[in-house]
Amino acid sequence: MPLRYWAVILLLAAGWGSSFFFNEILLRELGPMSVGLGRVGFGALGCWIWLFGMKAFRGGGFDLGGASLVVLTFFSAFQYAIPLTVYPITQQFITSSAAGVVNALTPIMVVIVSHLWPRGEKMTLLRSIGVIFGFAGIILLALPSLQGQGASDPLALFATMSAPLCYGFALNLIRYMDGVDRVVLTTASLSIATVMLLPPALLFEGVPTITQPQTWQALLVIGFLLTAAAFIILFWLIPKVGGTTASTITFLAPVSSVILGVFVLNEVLVPIQYAGIGVIFIGMLFVDGRFFSKRDIQPNR
Repeated sequence: MPLRYWAVILLLAAGWGSSFFFNEILLRELGPMSVGLGRVGFGALGCWIWLFGMKAFRGGGFDLGGASLVVLTFFSAFQYAIPLTVYPITQQFITSSAAGVVNALTPIMVVIVSHLWPRGEKMTLLRSIGVIFGFAGIILLALPSLQGQGASDPLALFATMSAPLCYGFALNLIRYMDGVDRVVLTTASLSIATVMLLPPALLFEGVPTITQPQTWQALLVIGFLLTAAAFIILFWLIPKVGGTTASTITFLAPVSSVILGVFVLNEVLVPIQYAGIGVIFIGMLFVDGRFFSKRDIQPNR
C-alpha cells in the first residue's frame, strides 16, 4: 500500500484520538450537551458545504436512495447524537485519556451487538477471547479509581462504555442503507443529530455564551475537521485501501488521546492503567484476527 495512504490513516487516528482533548477545552466554558450539539452542528455544516461544492463542480444531488427514515433516525442517534454527548458528559468525571481508551472498545462492542443482531455476524472463538480481554482491560483501567487512587470516577468510566455500544448498534444499522452514498448519509445523519440535540441542550443548558477564543477554535476543529472532513476523507480512503486496513485507525487513535492527556493536560495514569490499555489492545487484536491468521490460526473456527 502506498505510503501516502498510511499517512492518511495516521492523520485520521491522531485526529479522532485528539477529540477527547478538545472536549476538555470545550467543557471549560460549555455544558456537555452544548459540546455535543456544537460538534454535530458544525460537522453537518461542513458536510453541506462540501456537498454543495461537489454539486456545483460535478453535478448530482442529495439522494438517500430510498433509505428508511426510521432507520436513518436511529442511525443518527446511535452514531452521533448519543455517543458524542455521552463523552462530554462523562469527561466531567473521567480523564480525556481514559475516554480515548474506552472509545477503543468500539470493535469489541460491534462484535457483541452483531452476535445478538437478527441475522448478524456470530462470534468466533478469537473474537470471544477478544471480548473477554476488552472487558478485563476496562476493569484494570478502573481499578485504581475503585481503590480511591485514580483520577476517573469508576461509575462514569463504565457509563462511558455506552458510547462504543452505540457505535455497535450504528454499524449494524448501516447495513440497511448500503445503497446510500456515504457522504450524503453522513450529512443527513449529522443534520438529524443536530435537530435531536438542539431542544435538550437549550432546555437544560440554555443558549451558550462563548467568551474565550480557544473555545471557538476547539469547536471549529472538532466540528469541521474531526467530524465533517475526517468522515469525508475516511469514505474516500476505504475504497482505496479496504475496510479492514482502514479499521487500523481504531488501534492507533487511543495513542494520541493518551499522549495529549498525559503530556498536555497533565493527567496521571498509574502503571496498572497502562496494563489495562495493553490488555484492551490485545483484545482488539483478537477481534481483528489478522495477526493470528498470519500465524496459521483460523479465526472463523
